[in-house]
Amino acid sequence: MTTRDREQTTDAREQTVSDRLPDDLLMHVGLIGSIGLMALPLVLAAVMSTQSVAEIYDVTNLSPGSEAYQNYYRVMTDFNMWTYLINSTIMAVAIVVGKVGLSLLAALALVYYDFPYKNAAFVFVLFTLMLPVPVRIVPLFELMVTLDWTNSMLAITAPYLASATAVFLFRQHFMSIPSSIVEAAKLDDVGGIHFLVYVLIPMSKGMIAGISVITYIYAWNQYLWPLAVISSRDQQVVQVGLKSLEGTAAAGQIEWGLIMAGAMIALLPPLVVLIVLHKPLLETFGVQQK
Repeated sequence: MTTRDREQTTDAREQTVSDRLPDDLLMHVGLIGSIGLMALPLVLAAVMSTQSVAEIYDVTNLSPGSEAYQNYYRVMTDFNMWTYLINSTIMAVAIVVGKVGLSLLAALALVYYDFPYKNAAFVFVLFTLMLPVPVRIVPLFELMVTLDWTNSMLAITAPYLASATAVFLFRQHFMSIPSSIVEAAKLDDVGGIHFLVYVLIPMSKGMIAGISVITYIYAWNQYLWPLAVISSRDQQVVQVGLKSLEGTAAAGQIEWGLIMAGAMIALLPPLVVLIVLHKPLLETFGVQQK
């Protein structure tokens, strides 16, 4: 290649870059602006969690405050936040384990077993998506009272164990597994549970992790049902516990620093889970879109 050809190639590349730069620049500025706009409430909450009452009510003060340690220490020690966090963790983990386990068994039956009205059963499972827990709150509460489960961990976990969404996602994933694997298992006379444990689950680790993340965050953010069925503070969860912080006041003014500190603490567990398992979560959404 001659020197002239090289110069022409370089000019063409520079021209291409200059032609694409404005569009790329606007796109990146728009993305950065959107992310900053969505993150602004979280940043303001983090700043307010470090401020005193006087600093918060000074609307011109947007800098970190002087009472970060006091706010977080009071939330954890004076307002029973440790107990709320432990209860929410137990509830979320129990719901994740129970929901994933039941959904795996249901998907196994719907894909690999033949029984009368199998398609009708699957349609009925999907139909339950139209009846979320808040719609069923009155009959569920009566059932909890009848079973004497009120004020217990069973009351805030059992209603969430069945999931039509998880059954649907596992069913679709199992249907994508090559039939040759299924035929080999049949020839080896492998039972259903063994096939699930030693074949399907190892091949579904990404899907299981993604559904577990979604379920964990969903369970962690529950408010209405625990508020209705749990009356003891020692059995209450973190989202309801945050509500109790609104009653705090200093000199007749709400202590928003304490409330924001509690909100930041309640945000950390699901945020850590989301960061650690974000890749399986994206894969799950990809399968759902397909």
